[in-house]
Amino acid sequence: MASVKDFSVEEKLVAVLTLQKIDSKIDEIKTLKGELPMEVKDLEDEIEGLKTRLSNTDAEIESINHFIDQKTEAKKEAQALIKKYEKQQDNVKNNREFEAINKEIELQELEVKLNEKHIKDANFEQKERSAQRLKTEEKIAEVESALKAKKAELEKIIADTEKEEKELTVKSEEAKEKVDPRLISAYDRIRSSYRNGLAVVPILRDSCGGCFNVIPPQRQSEIRQRKKILVCEHCGRVLVDNDLNDQVKVAGK
Repeated sequence: MASVKDFSVEEKLVAVLTLQKIDSKIDEIKTLKGELPMEVKDLEDEIEGLKTRLSNTDAEIESINHFIDQKTEAKKEAQALIKKYEKQQDNVKNNREFEAINKEIELQELEVKLNEKHIKDANFEQKERSAQRLKTEEKIAEVESALKAKKAELEKIIADTEKEEKELTVKSEEAKEKVDPRLISAYDRIRSSYRNGLAVVPILRDSCGGCFNVIPPQRQSEIRQRKKILVCEHCGRVLVDNDLNDQVKVAGK
């Protein structure tokens, strides 16, 4: 069996072009999934944040209720003291005692009013918190619905493409073994440099199929001869002629 170094330039081009076409099919599947995995994660994080907000709101409502209970009890105590002092007024011996008791009654009446104001303000705040809680619950339901739809969409794509993606990944690894080590190194570097993942491209309308810069006629002629591996002078991608590009087929959907 011939080693990689014994392969002709054309065979090396076929090997790297085959690898490119396999990897491009894998890229198509990933593009089909698009931003869905990230969107699913973002929605899950948003739900987690909303649930934390809901928990915090519940704690605030509980604290407000406790405050209302305290002020209600304080109001009752003040009212009880007022009744006590009013009874004492019936048994006073002089104006001085009467005035002292009357002063205590006035203080407790102020205490009642102050507690009523605290209770009123706290009830208003409780209503606001309860309204916020309802909005948060509605938002959670809305985001959970969106998450369910995104998950269903992603799961369908995975179900439709998982088998093909696994098969193509195996083929990609097998194809890499047939490519010259120096060429595979350049291939990986170029592929990672461009968002479309194209490291090997054909000549399209006298231009590079990657960056679309014009390829001079003499250069095109050399590429068609397949005597050496040539790259685009502008983007560095490996160039192949159209005939070779059409000959190399990769099975798949």
